[in-house]
Amino acid sequence: MPVIPAPALRDPRHDVRPVRVTGPRVARLVAQLAGADDQRRAALTEAFWAEVESLGTPLVEELEDEPGHRAVTFLWRGHRATRQVLLCANRIIDREHLAGSLLERVPGTDVWQLGLRLRADHRGTYRMAADISPKEPPAQPGELQQLLHSLTAHAAPDPLNPLSLPTRWSPIAASLFALPNAPAQPWTTRRTAAPAGRVERHRVPAPSLGGDRDTWIYLPPGHHTGGTAPLPVLVLSDGDMWFGRLRFGHTLDALIADGTLPPLAVLAPDAVDRHTRWRELGARDAFVTFLADELLPWAAGRLPLTTDPRRTVVAGQSLGAITALYAGCLRPDRFGRVLAQSPSLWWRPGLPALSGPKPPVFGAPWLVSRFTGVAPRPVTVHLDVGLHEGSMVDHSRLLHEALRKKGYPVTYDEFNGGHDYACWHGALADGLVRLFGA
Repeated sequence: MPVIPAPALRDPRHDVRPVRVTGPRVARLVAQLAGADDQRRAALTEAFWAEVESLGTPLVEELEDEPGHRAVTFLWRGHRATRQVLLCANRIIDREHLAGSLLERVPGTDVWQLGLRLRADHRGTYRMAADISPKEPPAQPGELQQLLHSLTAHAAPDPLNPLSLPTRWSPIAASLFALPNAPAQPWTTRRTAAPAGRVERHRVPAPSLGGDRDTWIYLPPGHHTGGTAPLPVLVLSDGDMWFGRLRFGHTLDALIADGTLPPLAVLAPDAVDRHTRWRELGARDAFVTFLADELLPWAAGRLPLTTDPRRTVVAGQSLGAITALYAGCLRPDRFGRVLAQSPSLWWRPGLPALSGPKPPVFGAPWLVSRFTGVAPRPVTVHLDVGLHEGSMVDHSRLLHEALRKKGYPVTYDEFNGGHDYACWHGALADGLVRLFGA
């Protein structure tokens, strides 16, 4: 849950906390069911589901006297074997108290529902998991939490929601929703009229990483391996997600076609797997060496790329954002612009492999101290973070203020969402426009 300054807690325009509510449509169904016989109850339930199927889920409804918020109702159609249904929503559920994210059954029906009051600019992803085990759920809170935690492994997209987004490390997609005031993302889907750039995957020598690394290469429409002016460069972590699953090339095609971005090239190494990603990303000298002294020279020898750091952006999300920030601090001769999204500023050297909660931060995050402890680098920085990212919001605000006081050209945005590609996709496009247009 986000850490919200006290004044914001008193101002409903800034209140992003999810609050459990009963949405108007479900409340109407409950009222209609009161005193209904079996035949009437069945008819009302069928009419409800027919309406839901036509609208799609979750149901998004206005709240009286709260124009800045919406009632968002997540629904599941159960059957006789359904014991309980769990909502697994990115950063708007409490993973330490999963019972609080269980849907409630509307008595006498197959309707399971959970309504949340969310600020009207929220965007996010979710999955759902139904418990159909033969036993009744345990009454003891600790045992119930354990059962629900195991149930999350079986979470699946919402069958009533046609919108989905690929997820990392899993073939199972997540369902996507965006409330009416969520920032527009006009460039995130394929535009058939836009000329298409070229996306290729290459095996790049990576001695500093102990082997080779698959890397995605994007070249804009009309550009090829020679004979054109040097292109600006984006070096982007997690290429297997951005190009392998999210088709980020379509976004770049649209931005370039609109003239919002100049034609640019992208170099995006794969993260490979969870273990490799944890071992390499963060403030790791070896990975920065790979990016600066192996990947960029390899690409410049084959493609029409600039070597000007002022036209070279390094970007990433989460641990990849720490990598981008560290690369800008360590190698400003290569990377003159940094785009860091939801930086994992809890990271510090020497942490063991993580299998549980993120470690606490005492005092300033390590990377903040790293920037403030050296002379300012010739680097422009853009940061963004989701308001539902807990202590990461405070850490990002602290880094922004530290960079500003140190004299860095730095910009900062907060979006109403979680640690989520649903938010990062549009924010990455916006950040690139800001950095390459500056």
